[in-house]
Amino acid sequence: MKLPIYIEAAMGVFLVVILAMAGRNGMIPQNQKNNVMKQSEVEQKSDSDMQNEKEAVAEEATDSIEEVAQTDSVAITAQMCSPAGQYPVMGESVVTVDELADYFNQSGYEYPSEELAKGGADTIETFCQIYCEEAEAEDIRAEVAFTQAMKETGFLQFGGDVSIEQFNFAGIGTTGGGVPGNSYPDVRTGVRAQIQHLKAYATDEPLNQTCVDNRYEYVKKASAPYVQWLGQKENPEGAGWATGENYGYDIAGMLQHLLLKEQG
Repeated sequence: MKLPIYIEAAMGVFLVVILAMAGRNGMIPQNQKNNVMKQSEVEQKSDSDMQNEKEAVAEEATDSIEEVAQTDSVAITAQMCSPAGQYPVMGESVVTVDELADYFNQSGYEYPSEELAKGGADTIETFCQIYCEEAEAEDIRAEVAFTQAMKETGFLQFGGDVSIEQFNFAGIGTTGGGVPGNSYPDVRTGVRAQIQHLKAYATDEPLNQTCVDNRYEYVKKASAPYVQWLGQKENPEGAGWATGENYGYDIAGMLQHLLLKEQG
């Protein structure tokens, strides 16, 4: 049976001491003593090398596990955002305020600080903070609400039937043909209305905050629990947020870009 390394090392040291004493007393020839002591040193060095190798192997194995976990996370995200996937509207957000802000900044568009400062969000970081806070309050994924807003507003450039002064970031109440839709007193209220409207589609659970979405009652509850189902044409029940073709899949594609960039 092989002894533990530390016991073998101790025995080697003890052997060296005994041999040294024996050599000093003339009990063994000097050349034989040197050979034995060199052999003992080699064995101790070998034990040390073995221990170092074991530690190196363990470290390499840990790195491999972390790499596999990272790869799996990326693969799962890619699958959930793919045309065949299903990305839940509800759940714990997987992004931070800074990650959302970076996603916007990398779009190449300028944040409309002058206009949105009037509604309480003078910077993109403040704007993203509001999204994260309001999403958490209703158990909605912030990344879903935020990318939907970026799609609806063209990265906050607007230009459609809704004007930026309405603080309506998801086209709530618009029906086309110049109908402007709903208006809200500030950025936070507009974001809250959007997130409450998303929750109406995602679940039949009640709201956690006072309802500010005046179209909440008209939504068929729990008819679109996944991002890909937010478009009526792709929704298996024919329900959904918007009538535009591939509406939900467009948002899923934006999510994929956001999440895979952050994980990679």
